[in-house]
Amino acid sequence: SRMPKKRRNRGRAKKNAGRKRRVACELSGKLVPKDKAIKRYVVRNIVNMAAISDLKEASVNPDYNLPKLYYKMYYCVGAACHRKIVRARAVKDRKNRQPPPRRRYNNDGKKQQSK
Repeated sequence: SRMPKKRRNRGRAKKNAGRKRRVACELSGKLVPKDKAIKRYVVRNIVNMAAISDLKEASVNPDYNLPKLYYKMYYCVGAACHRKIVRARAVKDRKNRQPPPRRRYNNDGKKQQSK
């Protein structure tokens, strides 16, 4: 008898591709296959919010936009669950393959009300 399958894709996105390159988990340092790793794309300001107003006042060019930091984070499944980046779902909910609804923000950084 074969073991039951918990997930349709067995927790990976490789299909018929053989081995995949390994990436290091940001939290634990564990090497995880790239297709199995939980990926998050982070866009942040280089300076914190408190210093932005000081920099704007000191800036010569009034409409200068500060550059942002673009970074792709990779997590192993264990660390992502531990940090609550992903959550375990019920068996019925695991069938749902749609991505979760995205959070939208206004220009002033406040979360928009979902319609």
